[in-house]
Amino acid sequence: MERCGWAGPEQIYIDYHDREWGVPEYDSRALWEKLILDGFQAGLSWITILKKRENFRAAFDGFDPHVIAEWGEEDVTRLLGDPGIIRHRGKIEAAIGNARAWQEIEAREGFDAFMWRYVEGVPLQNNWQSLAEVPPATALSEQVAKDLRKAGFRFCGPTITYAWMEACGLVNDHLVTCPRHAPVAAMAKGR
Repeated sequence: MERCGWAGPEQIYIDYHDREWGVPEYDSRALWEKLILDGFQAGLSWITILKKRENFRAAFDGFDPHVIAEWGEEDVTRLLGDPGIIRHRGKIEAAIGNARAWQEIEAREGFDAFMWRYVEGVPLQNNWQSLAEVPPATALSEQVAKDLRKAGFRFCGPTITYAWMEACGLVNDHLVTCPRHAPVAAMAKGR
């Protein structure tokens, strides 16, 4: 069996694929962190974000949305000067606004419950044979993106949202030929 073709050749990418990608994530804060990082990835490669992830965690106070929701222009300026992260004003401002939107959803029903309801609490199991079969977005990711935007989120279009759903295990898109497909499928449980 061979890993999904996108995983490699760098060890950080292989480790991410083998340990994290597709594993169901049920923690509200962790789901939010991954969505923010996927937003920063827009227009870039995921390996760029992986290599900077620890810098992001340091710069964004461990991705505590309660802290980030209080940030303002001074924090945006500070982050724009941080060479360890992606210095893009729109993405930084979106992360701050997304923290505020997360707080509203979290207080109302829990961000985890809000997100997992799209798959009725159980990860979708795909059985792709090749990377060419894996869609960049789906009708479901379009709906999730639309609902996130309605809730005040930015930098979360259908393609970003689908990549996030794959990363957080709402969808198992490991190829059936990948040694991670079956173990990730076995992690699927109702919520």
